[in-house]
Amino acid sequence: MASVKPLKIIAGDATNPQAKGPKIIAHVCNDLGGWGKGFVLAVSRHWPEPEREYRRWHRERAGNDFALGAVQMVRVRSDILVANMVAQRGTKVGSGGPPIRYDAVGHCLRTVAERALLDNASVHMPRIGCGLAGGTWQRIEPIIIKTLSARGIAVTIYAHA
Repeated sequence: MASVKPLKIIAGDATNPQAKGPKIIAHVCNDLGGWGKGFVLAVSRHWPEPEREYRRWHRERAGNDFALGAVQMVRVRSDILVANMVAQRGTKVGSGGPPIRYDAVGHCLRTVAERALLDNASVHMPRIGCGLAGGTWQRIEPIIIKTLSARGIAVTIYAHA
């Protein structure tokens, strides 16, 4: 059994991961095919591929796995993958509460964990699900610890500097 790795929380930009070796940048996307607010804008400023692939994935969803809980891995550099994680239902608060879906976050992070273990990669992310998705860090952090840290995966959370 892998030893639990503590979460590392630092000030900085998750699109500029502070680690050596293979890295996965994980972030939350919505299930509507919308890409235009929040952390995705920072991703798009660095690399066009994650947005292009996400939009294609959504457009072709009748014939693929696009749904809540699904993850799309997009290589943006030889040592960096971006994980587009569909863990947000829509974009607005409604009768079902905020758009974040915690069960989908867990499902997505389990997929990210499998890839991180396969590639011996560290995982980097903003405080996923806590911005426009309306989630709380008190609910997200334990999911990250259970799915990634408890499996010995190094995780760095980037807070706004």
